[in-house]
Amino acid sequence: MNLNERELVEAAQGDPARFLELYDRHFHRVWAFTITRAAHRAEDVVSETFRRALENLKTYEVRETPFLAWLLRIAANTLASRWQKTSRESHEPAPDVAGLDADLERRALLYQLVDRLPDIQRRVIELRYGEARSLTEVAEELGKSEGAVKQLQRRALEQLRTLYWSKAGEASHG
Repeated sequence: MNLNERELVEAAQGDPARFLELYDRHFHRVWAFTITRAAHRAEDVVSETFRRALENLKTYEVRETPFLAWLLRIAANTLASRWQKTSRESHEPAPDVAGLDADLERRALLYQLVDRLPDIQRRVIELRYGEARSLTEVAEELGKSEGAVKQLQRRALEQLRTLYWSKAGEASHG
């Protein structure tokens, strides 16, 4: 967790009005996580996730678990609860939710690493992988040539690889 986020969490723990800053910072990631798992109920799940996060903010401990991973875990638990309720009501088996938690921290780390990229590289990654746009679409959106977008993407992926292995090394030695 970067120091700025740590300060935001601690400020929100002391003053719930400051939670809005954390909400603004992480909303789109919680939305992306939820929309891929429950498109028709995403708004409700995201709203419930942030409501639960605000209610339980004082219990969050600023340690190794990134705040985003904590939020995504709340979202996964909210989804699991809704699926189980729906399953009971419909008498159909609920989806397997055991795998939801498995890669939450990895995803949270990836989101944090993408945020560290230079703005233009971050935007290329968001458009190419987050929005699944073609090179041509990204080039048009950014007003760049396809070759320039390929270069930006290659550099961003190299930097993400370096940052990821650097973080993985820190985790194994810490």
